[in-house]
Amino acid sequence: TTSFSNVEYFIVRDPWRPKPGTTWQWQLTQPVDTSVTAEMYDIDLFETPEETIKGLKDRGIKVICYFSAGTFEPWRPDAGMFPENIIGASVKGWEDEGWLDIRRLDLLGPIIKSRLDLAVRKGCDGVEPDNIDAYKHKTGFSITYQDQLLYNVWLTMEAHKRGLSIGLKNDPEQAGILEPFYDWALVEECFQYNECSSFKPFIKAGKAVFEVEYELDPEVFCETATSMGFSSIRKHTDLDAWLTPCH
Repeated sequence: TTSFSNVEYFIVRDPWRPKPGTTWQWQLTQPVDTSVTAEMYDIDLFETPEETIKGLKDRGIKVICYFSAGTFEPWRPDAGMFPENIIGASVKGWEDEGWLDIRRLDLLGPIIKSRLDLAVRKGCDGVEPDNIDAYKHKTGFSITYQDQLLYNVWLTMEAHKRGLSIGLKNDPEQAGILEPFYDWALVEECFQYNECSSFKPFIKAGKAVFEVEYELDPEVFCETATSMGFSSIRKHTDLDAWLTPCH
């Protein structure tokens, strides 16, 4: 009795919404070390084989698939889909990447939707869209705070249409506003840069905050992280399999 758009022909399920304290592993290198004990794995959408995802899920592990939603990566298999006029300045520290004009959903939207469709086909339980704080960077475009809010909410709508869980990656300045739309948060070095309090609304709402430090020793941040309800770990910056969890 309901009229559906073509995107809603997917079999939609309620998205995974992890509780504070959920354990996790974040590995973007290959091959994925599946021997790590964790309730959730965050792995690369494009490079991780479907059989790896299936193997994790068969063990009851939730699988989150990483992709960049805000930058152009020329090595990705769908790189040819990006029009040149939405690719801007290089990303500081990652010069091979270029910022995307997130205002142009007429051009960028179909590409991101295709990536979300790929996540569904590969069996991902959810997605971690990266680089969703373009308004704070020199992108080559006049991207505003409001532009970023609209894009970040649009991402949640498209993920949820497909039954995918979605996490807010960094963006502490907008975390309080965006919390109702996102299922969890993933934060880098918030103890290093004193930004952790911005993500308390997620904990208050019963949603996990997955937090990683690259430089601080665990004895410096783990006690505080655990008391705040954060799922904190120490990782190498290249996000290989190594980790030291706080629990």
